[in-house]
Amino acid sequence: MPVTKRVGEAITEAERTLERAVARVGAWNGHEIRYTALVGGLMNQNWVVDIAGDTRRYFVKVPGAGSEMFIDRIAANEAARNAHAIGVAPEVVFFDASDGLEISEFLDGYRACTNADFSDAAIQSDVLGIYRRLHASQPLSLTKTIFDMIEEHIDQGRQLGAHFPPSMPWIEHRYRQAKAAFVASGLDLVPCFNDPMPGNFLIGHDGAVARPMKLIDYEFASNNERAYELGVLFAEMFYDEQVTLGLIEQYAGSVRPEMVARVMLNRALADVKWASWAIVNRKLSSWDFDYQKYGIWKYMRARQIMYDPRWESWLRTI
Repeated sequence: MPVTKRVGEAITEAERTLERAVARVGAWNGHEIRYTALVGGLMNQNWVVDIAGDTRRYFVKVPGAGSEMFIDRIAANEAARNAHAIGVAPEVVFFDASDGLEISEFLDGYRACTNADFSDAAIQSDVLGIYRRLHASQPLSLTKTIFDMIEEHIDQGRQLGAHFPPSMPWIEHRYRQAKAAFVASGLDLVPCFNDPMPGNFLIGHDGAVARPMKLIDYEFASNNERAYELGVLFAEMFYDEQVTLGLIEQYAGSVRPEMVARVMLNRALADVKWASWAIVNRKLSSWDFDYQKYGIWKYMRARQIMYDPRWESWLRTI
């Protein structure tokens, strides 16, 4: 069971780090502060904090060591604030640009989604609704496309001596084909979330009434190719082709061959991106998570789409 402590009772280094973090919030000085560690999160330390006399609770994210290799904290904070402004994210109440410490309201009455939730048509519809709102919102300061991400991770992995699969030269060949096709056709750049982990989608109820879905954790947000947002979502949720086509229609209003091609290519690109991210983290992270196994599996799934006999047709269609 999670243990709740008062400021001043820290024993571990993580607890001492949290106590130093909350001390930076001037409005909390002089108040009794209690904190509890939250389970989850592969790159950060996450906490829920209670302030005596405050009706709200707060979510505190302490950036993990090495996460600056992947995350522009200032850009992430901008994306989180923009998302709150359009009603899809909690309010950010404190941010320190020097190290990325971010504190937001804790959404009581909500729970994180699981993969199983994403088989529910109502959940699928809510997710696409949030994405449509995000994609129609004001552009972000940071433009970082799926191609930028993949190339960054592969370069990082090579610099760190990470273990790539034997098929990596062939995967990179297919990657270059996809990049050339998208550059030739033109990227459809919109503000994107880029990280559809189920736990980033929060659902809840107020009695018998469903609360609006919320989206948290904007660390990977950027202006990016619209079809990537859909491709990575459909890949992460293991949607088959029939479900994929139905969701494309729901998002876009029709199933156009060029949109299908863009989404399918991005399913493969998404797996290459996250596979490459994982094998870099294998070299950097001390978390008890098998990044190497996760990455190799992602590369394997990318190859499955890249071997599809329709690959060349998708390249021509976009």
